[in-house]
Amino acid sequence: MKFKLTVIFLVAAITTTLAQSKKWSLQECVEYAMENNLTVAQFELDLENVKIEKSDALGNFLPSLNANTSFSSNTGFSINPTNNLPTNSTQNNVNAGVNTGVTLFDGLRNVHRFNRAKLNAIANQYRLDDLKDDIRLNVANAYLQIISNKEALKVARAQYAVTEQDLKRVKELVDSGVVPRGDLLEIEATAAGQEQQIINNEGLVRISKIGLAQLLQINDYENFEVSDQTFDIPVSDILSNSPSTIFAKAMEFRNDIKLSKSNVELAEKDLEINKGALLPTIGAFANYGTRYSDVAQIPGPSATPGGPPVFFTPSFTDQLWIFDGVSYGVQLSVPIFNGFSVKNDIKRAKIGVERAKLQFEQDKMDLEATVQQSYVDVTNSYKAYEAAEKTLESRRLAYEYSKERFDVGLMNAFDFSQAQARVDNAEADVVRTKYDYIFRLKILEFYFGIPIALD
Repeated sequence: MKFKLTVIFLVAAITTTLAQSKKWSLQECVEYAMENNLTVAQFELDLENVKIEKSDALGNFLPSLNANTSFSSNTGFSINPTNNLPTNSTQNNVNAGVNTGVTLFDGLRNVHRFNRAKLNAIANQYRLDDLKDDIRLNVANAYLQIISNKEALKVARAQYAVTEQDLKRVKELVDSGVVPRGDLLEIEATAAGQEQQIINNEGLVRISKIGLAQLLQINDYENFEVSDQTFDIPVSDILSNSPSTIFAKAMEFRNDIKLSKSNVELAEKDLEINKGALLPTIGAFANYGTRYSDVAQIPGPSATPGGPPVFFTPSFTDQLWIFDGVSYGVQLSVPIFNGFSVKNDIKRAKIGVERAKLQFEQDKMDLEATVQQSYVDVTNSYKAYEAAEKTLESRRLAYEYSKERFDVGLMNAFDFSQAQARVDNAEADVVRTKYDYIFRLKILEFYFGIPIALD
């Protein structure tokens, strides 16, 4: 027993350790979000509900079949249901029947409803896929934000390590009386500022990890961690395509455009359904019924030759076939006047079609504007990254020159700390512009049909 408990605890400990040490890749984050996002789950339920509507529309073509039965008891004056004669006795009646009906023609409304249900299922699939596209972009953005903040934290810690060395050297110079104590205080202030920056960056890393964890519906913020990796500037020829080419490609596969176009088709189907109400409806029906009554009387053979018939009450089973009957027929309903309801429904449906078409055009314009903006953002962010790289290189050279002057006493600690601060800011700008460019590049590639991947 002790051995089993030990094994159980050991397995649990190993499982917990593995869960805590797991580091999520971008692909794992995206897949997990697809499987666990609450909004995705709600949209999937909506899609299932639409599929049921498709089954309802199919059922409208099939005949209906219903059975019914009833029991009643009357005391006092009543009409005998078997011979329609008045009676003043207590009677017990049983009625049963089966009826069926089918719509032969209803202005093709059932056909249009069925086609609409199929279109609605497709539209809801586009709606779900569009949501997943948005989640992929949001997850990628949140993931890159974590990596960017982590890299900025590494830079801040490296800068602080360099400042610690400068602080140690200046303290020795102060103790030996070579430099004034004010220089030491200036370096200490720089170190304190860098410590504050480290704390701020640690907070940004934590906040960005919480943001991604919430996108993934993960509550264990303390143990949630992404892979320790940095990304180089990806090689991409997306900018070799013009914005109009990217827009044309996006029009072919973007799910939000497909959804908008489907909404136009749905509105047109609604119009056809409402127009069908102007046409006659033809239906067929068939009914079978039977009854039983304990006061039923039917004539039987005469007791004497040539005498009057003798009335008797048939048994329950005999009455079921004696009093049964079948009715069938065809019914026609022609709409003549219905208080303008059909006419107004058609007008509303026409307005719905025009509104859906306008929304489709608006969605196309929005997509084109988004592609154009994304193209400009990629171009500008890359230029900003190149400028940040050049600035950093210049700041580092200036810092090395300042350090040489400071070491020989030709520069005071305040000017030296300013040179170091400019390097710190330049390195932070490089990290920020680098990941800003990567994300904007991935967005533009996404509109061109390239899946989001950072590997």
